[in-house]
Amino acid sequence: MIRMIIDTDAGVDDAQAIMMALTHPGVRVEAITTLTGNVHVDKVIPNVLTTLGVMRQHIPVYRGADRPLLSDWSAEEHFHGSDGLGNLKNRPPVNGQPEAAHAALALIEMANAFPGELTLVALGPLTNIALATRLDPTFPGKIKDLIWMGGTIRAQGNTMNVTAEWNIFCDPEAAQITLSAFPHSTMLSWETTMDHPLSWAQFDALSQINTPAGRFFRDISLETVTYLKSLGIPGYLLPDPLAMAIAVEPDIALEAGMFAVSVELNGALTRGQTVIDYRGMRGQPANVRVVTALDMDWVYRLFQQMLMA
Repeated sequence: MIRMIIDTDAGVDDAQAIMMALTHPGVRVEAITTLTGNVHVDKVIPNVLTTLGVMRQHIPVYRGADRPLLSDWSAEEHFHGSDGLGNLKNRPPVNGQPEAAHAALALIEMANAFPGELTLVALGPLTNIALATRLDPTFPGKIKDLIWMGGTIRAQGNTMNVTAEWNIFCDPEAAQITLSAFPHSTMLSWETTMDHPLSWAQFDALSQINTPAGRFFRDISLETVTYLKSLGIPGYLLPDPLAMAIAVEPDIALEAGMFAVSVELNGALTRGQTVIDYRGMRGQPANVRVVTALDMDWVYRLFQQMLMA
């Protein structure tokens, strides 16, 4: 059984990734920690609680960082809508409240309670994890696995700093603190996301699944679909669900390599870029498993499983 904590900025694809974890028979989600990223944390928390309500789950939710460590912040609304859930109409009632503890403190407490047992899946900026690492330098060594969605492997990003991906660009200092502290982690990059969409035919088939989860999936995805098609993207992109798929089914990763990965903090045009030392030129230890290929038939089956739950 995978004991999991999900750290999220709860946009559309985050909600789908959370649904995947909640419906996987080999996973027990222990807690969900939240932070500002795609949208402000004040919107993230109701998005998480809405998703949990649709899935009929009661999981502790913790409020975390409301801003990056140093960077200015603005919302990412093209992909996620102003509410973070695709401008969801007829939103179900939001039930529940976040726990009293700050997310970073909750991460430390859970790691201390269950050292070596927890898989941490980071779906947004790494601010909460960096804060936990600074508060307790032993924290990274107590996490069994860290899987994170973010970064670029070919310098083809999706931000104004065109070599940088959103999650890392949002808080580069937090990403560098985290990657410097964790001896190993697994990265699902923006380019790997672009290389592995669901076909539009597959998306349409999933959208026809008439369950509460299926209808929720369809409704939160509508604006994202319009945006992706306006850009000529040849399928439905799955940034966070692909990271979650690797977490719940590690063998879904078909190609991966271990490299030393760091984050550019100063470049006028490259701040937030993940720098991957493919040839070992800097002599630094390999700290990140970089996944570059996934079994998309398997990913599609995971989506069917979660939407039919």
